[in-house]
Amino acid sequence: MEPSPLLGLLILLLPVAAIGLTLRRRAPAPAPAMTARVSAAPPAAAPPAPPPPRQRADGVALTPFCGLLLALGGRRAADLARLITLSALEDGSGLVVLPRADAMRLLGLEEDELLDEPPDELFLPGTLDAALSYLETELRLRARGQGSGAQPRLLLVADCGAEADRIARLFARHPGALSAVILGEWPGERTVVDTDGRISAPSHLAALLPKQAPALSRAEARHRLDALLAGSRRRSRGPRRGRRR
Repeated sequence: MEPSPLLGLLILLLPVAAIGLTLRRRAPAPAPAMTARVSAAPPAAAPPAPPPPRQRADGVALTPFCGLLLALGGRRAADLARLITLSALEDGSGLVVLPRADAMRLLGLEEDELLDEPPDELFLPGTLDAALSYLETELRLRARGQGSGAQPRLLLVADCGAEADRIARLFARHPGALSAVILGEWPGERTVVDTDGRISAPSHLAALLPKQAPALSRAEARHRLDALLAGSRRRSRGPRRGRRR
């Protein structure tokens, strides 16, 4: 009896089915979904904390560019003013505005002495009026967004003389944009430095100052200024900031 056509067809299909089964066993497993491999995004980094008071080589922590007015009184007020001024110059990130009369008193400059290539961090206007005029103009331009080039932090170091009200108005108009170390008869609250250098400061300023100021004479301050000037001359310079003298 002849085999049926159906049986012949099954005999032909058996090898094909065996080959298909073998290939299926050898095929790699499907890759897991991509979403399963993606880990949760890390949380956004917190903004950096403000820098702590700068620790100087002599162990005194100072914050010269604090955006506040520091009025000094007492027997050793000039010592602390010198220390803050030099700390700001050594910091290198700001501009110290120091009228010439105060530069003579604090740093030992002579009345008609001109510094050879003064550093960009120091501006010596002839008078307090000129210093305040410069700051008023500079801060007004910055407030309007019209400042040109780099905008360094500003520190005024001066005896207030008869300009206490003018200085107070400047701080009221531009809060946080200017720092100042003020000597003389300031009518508001003051930080007192006694004969031993102990510092008594208002509560909002205490964290920015050391407990005691080391003695720093005018001659010592001038020596340190000369060292800064020598270092400034050795550094390569870009274009200097233009300022009215």
